[in-house]
Amino acid sequence: MPLELNTAQELQLSEAAVRLQRHFDGQLNSETVERFLRESADHLSARAETGNWIPLLAERFARDRLRALVRLESDGALLNPSVLFLCVHNAGRSQMAAGWMRHLAGDDVDVFSGGSEPAESVNPAAVAVMAEKGIDISGEIPQPWADEIVRAADVVVTMGCGDACPLFPGKRYVDWEIDDPSGKSLDEVRPIRDELERRVRALMVELEVPARV
Repeated sequence: MPLELNTAQELQLSEAAVRLQRHFDGQLNSETVERFLRESADHLSARAETGNWIPLLAERFARDRLRALVRLESDGALLNPSVLFLCVHNAGRSQMAAGWMRHLAGDDVDVFSGGSEPAESVNPAAVAVMAEKGIDISGEIPQPWADEIVRAADVVVTMGCGDACPLFPGKRYVDWEIDDPSGKSLDEVRPIRDELERRVRALMVELEVPARV
């Protein structure tokens, strides 16, 4: 059973709906935005121990799902390529890879990330080593994957989630065997960061997207 949100949290959710409706104005109707936000909140609260962060998490999750929905309803020939990075906790490898892709490609690639069992926060070591390269992932929040996001991605990059990763027929999957940074020191995480940069750059070459940095 989803957690029952209190009055303040429901108000925050209503304010999130207004922001999302404004963001997707002209692309999606308000009923769709409200439905996706509520579904996202219910999905997250079913796994949460407290509802304190549900409005914020639901807004971010719903925003990504709605971005994916817009892609699915648009002419694919006119869209930039889209990449989804998946790992178990969406706290280390997938967040670092997504950070690299956003940094190197800018708006030329639509970037998503998710996890089969999202952690509560991003790995501090991953945040620290990415900051050394001028990439800030401190504001990212681990979140689950969603059907819309997987379907909207041109490439799904999996890292260690195995059978828990979603499989959709006809979708291009790439599996990167990269160590999990969880529990590792900064010195141990730096080579993981650098390997992810190398692989992201190689993927961008395949997608014919020039690196901005």
